[in-house]
Amino acid sequence: MIWIAIATLPWVLVLGFLVLGVRLPRRLPATVAEPAGGWRRVSVVIPARNEERNIERVVRMLAANAYPDLEIIVVDDRSEDRTADVVRGVAGELAGSSGVTLRLVEGDALPDGWLGKPWACQQGGRVATGDYILFTDADTRHAPDLTRRVVAELERSDADALSLAGRQLMESFWERVVQPQIFTSLLFRYTNNRDPHPPEKWRDAIANGQYIFFRRDTYQAIGGHEPVRGEVVEDMKMAQHLVKNGYALEIRMAEDSFATRMYESLGELVRGWSKNVILGGMATIPPGLLRRLAPAGIFAGTVFLWLMPPTLLAVGLLGGVEPLAKWGWIVVGMSAVFWSAVSARMGVNAIYGTVYPVGAAVGAWIYLRAWIRGGNVEWKGRTYRVRGVGDPGEPGGLG
Repeated sequence: MIWIAIATLPWVLVLGFLVLGVRLPRRLPATVAEPAGGWRRVSVVIPARNEERNIERVVRMLAANAYPDLEIIVVDDRSEDRTADVVRGVAGELAGSSGVTLRLVEGDALPDGWLGKPWACQQGGRVATGDYILFTDADTRHAPDLTRRVVAELERSDADALSLAGRQLMESFWERVVQPQIFTSLLFRYTNNRDPHPPEKWRDAIANGQYIFFRRDTYQAIGGHEPVRGEVVEDMKMAQHLVKNGYALEIRMAEDSFATRMYESLGELVRGWSKNVILGGMATIPPGLLRRLAPAGIFAGTVFLWLMPPTLLAVGLLGGVEPLAKWGWIVVGMSAVFWSAVSARMGVNAIYGTVYPVGAAVGAWIYLRAWIRGGNVEWKGRTYRVRGVGDPGEPGGLG
């Protein structure tokens, strides 16, 4: 029937856009050519607050790195668990290891106007001695050759900073059904990350805070993390700051050698993404009515695209409305195939894509929760009030 074809068109267009319109960053080259200046010192700064379960693994992975001159700095951001004790234990074991030094920095109290992660990064950056400074998270996984490849690519591209997009590790049911939903929704905004953005396109710039690699002189020239001191989504704001001020930022895919397990439970997923999705999205939209309406639009779009069709399918089947059921089967079937492909692309069994309405429902709740909470952010035992949705000023800064 013609009306079924017309009613199906929005999903055809959206799925076509996601399949054909999204351009992922170039892959990080696997080959390594030693830079003309040799392998200069790299400082790795890991901001850590309550990371007892992750910190030893990431430190040992980095210490096993096949890089000749590596300094690892863990900034303990006033943790309430055994994070610092674990680092001290590993430091004792690594003492005297060739090419690697491990240092624990006891973080100072949070100054007015600063959020926890930017402040921890700032403290680590101050004491770093490398020609390059890498900021990475405690929940990341690094292949032994990764640092060499990044240094070689940074020098080859002549960029001022380089950020990696890696593989997302998803081990629980909720991670496998929710994470593909959230990451795919981000692609609606970021459709071209292959080429460096010109300064006038600074709002389109993005970086992954799980791995941002700076030339030391670039990091110092911008004042370290000072420009993003009050930002919840400090990685995106740092990317925008770099591009706006004429610095070259490159992004590379490195799924073969870099990975992160962001959240390990449904509660962590909801809390973590609630603090990021709205404030991060608002940072890419110019001030005005559109910025205020955008969160509601994202929520409505999620409900319309991914929750309405299975609901109407159920209504058609239970109510004996054959045309409605037929339309529902077509749209739900197309969507299930798409989400199965997305799941497989992200390293998850494709079968999880068939229950995409469950992930969409959680995603819709995350967007709605973030919109309702506005600038009230809770994370790792701290509560912040930031300028958020509906508040005056740039989003993401302290209010």
